Amino acid sequence: MPPPRSPSGRVRRATSHRLGLARDLALDAADRLRGRDQLVPPRRLLTGDYSEYERIGEEFRGYLVELAGLRPDGAVLDVGCGPGRMAVPLTRYLGERGRYEGFDVVGSEVRWCQRHITPRHPGFRFQVVDVHNPRYNPRGATPAAELRFPYEDGSFDVVLLASVFTHMLAPEVERYLGEVARVLRPGGRALVTYFLLNEDSEGRIAAGTSHFGFRGRAHAPARVEEPGDPEAAVAYPEEWVRERHRRTGIPVASVHHGYWCGRDEYLTWQDVVVAER
Repeated sequence: MPPPRSPSGRVRRATSHRLGLARDLALDAADRLRGRDQLVPPRRLLTGDYSEYERIGEEFRGYLVELAGLRPDGAVLDVGCGPGRMAVPLTRYLGERGRYEGFDVVGSEVRWCQRHITPRHPGFRFQVVDVHNPRYNPRGATPAAELRFPYEDGSFDVVLLASVFTHMLAPEVERYLGEVARVLRPGGRALVTYFLLNEDSEGRIAAGTSHFGFRGRAHAPARVEEPGDPEAAVAYPEEWVRERHRRTGIPVASVHHGYWCGRDEYLTWQDVVVAER
């Protein structure tokens, strides 16, 4: 009798997913018994642990206030809001006159925010946008390069795009920048993260100190880490980014470089660009 065949890669992945989900459900149940805050999402919606979810949210709340000038009575748009990582700390900052809007392509994450954050904080609203994304919404109806943000012109004081353009190709980035400019009020600011290619980061890549090599090519001028999965990590020349910001009417006000390429002095992991309408 021949030995049983080992499961296919697809079966192994499905089995691993089921085991991981069962583990997460058990841990979530234990957390609820210990009185976990209802504004902390279940583990199945997180890419890291709770400490990272909370740390990054608090970190970027500081950037929104200190770099982008967000006030307690301001209106902020969170593009790619996910499971509320930025929204939750902002519930402790925005006042009654403040307003938060977030959208994402991942329906399960948005629905969790709608069920758990909005009832406790009615000024915080979340939407699903059916945008095509090869990783997170492969059946999405609207190409990202054609998306119109579901908000009126001049609706926001601050727009945040954290780890969004690091997963998008050039036509999509340009479209989103135009939409950011449209929904910002005059004098409003955008806080956007990138992987920026310049003399410093290119030198560190060549020296082998960078976390990423970005040797793959995609839609010019993007460089990617994984040619077979280009949206996994995307970098752009800093001068191209500055020029596109100028062209769309939200010129770069400041750049705060990150440590992704091995810098000794940095603000955070990715490069942070602050632009002003």
